[in-house]
Amino acid sequence: MDLVTYLRTEWVSAALCTNQTPRSADVCLQLGTQDGRAVLFVPRTIREFITSSTEADGSLSPSIKRQLKQQAERRSSAVVKDLDQRADDLKLVDDESVDVVISLQAAAVMQENGLDWKRSVREAARVLKPGGRLLFVEQTELNGESYLEYVMNLSSLSDEEENDDDESNDKGNEAEEMIPLYEDVGYDDVDLVITPHVAGVALKSLDAGMTMTEAEAKRAAKAKQEEEEKLAEVALQAFEGGLKKRKRKTKKKEEEAKA
Repeated sequence: MDLVTYLRTEWVSAALCTNQTPRSADVCLQLGTQDGRAVLFVPRTIREFITSSTEADGSLSPSIKRQLKQQAERRSSAVVKDLDQRADDLKLVDDESVDVVISLQAAAVMQENGLDWKRSVREAARVLKPGGRLLFVEQTELNGESYLEYVMNLSSLSDEEENDDDESNDKGNEAEEMIPLYEDVGYDDVDLVITPHVAGVALKSLDAGMTMTEAEAKRAAKAKQEEEEKLAEVALQAFEGGLKKRKRKTKKKEEEAKA
């Protein structure tokens, strides 16, 4: 990466992580940890910072681990969990266990090292909690494919997603539409750079990975449960009101009897 682009994207990355990480977030994972700088970018409210590697063997070099340790000590906040795992195979991270995933100028490096940057985006969706955030500052296009469009159109965690899309087109309306994994994607082009980059925030859908029918059934079940809880609350209030009324009548009778 040229120096001008590096300096500009570095500034944008710091601002994005600082301003778009919710204060309620506890766990942050970085796709493709290349040094320790991101530990300084995230707010002090982050309690655990999980790493992943852009290397084919999934390892972090001793120098990267040293930088992570130094930055964590300087920050005096997040506990760095330096895991030897590939950025496109987060095998050491459980499903829906992370609040924020950050991807900072990592996709192009993944591609150079033989990793699958698309799979890293899918892995981010897998480990994110519903409503969690993917923060990214990445090269606009990688081998002619748009990073942003891939994020916005992603609807499956499967490696065969593209094949599934082709089959669904052949079958017409037989294949049911899937809910996108990411919703409310906000983005902007990074200006003043030589190599085009895009910065953005993508929220994991609360209905990620479901079909439209499944999502509607989930919402219907939730609405039914809320209605039942509301009716139960009304019934309880009515019972408590009647009980208080009976107590007042009993007390009044006792006072009249004494008189």
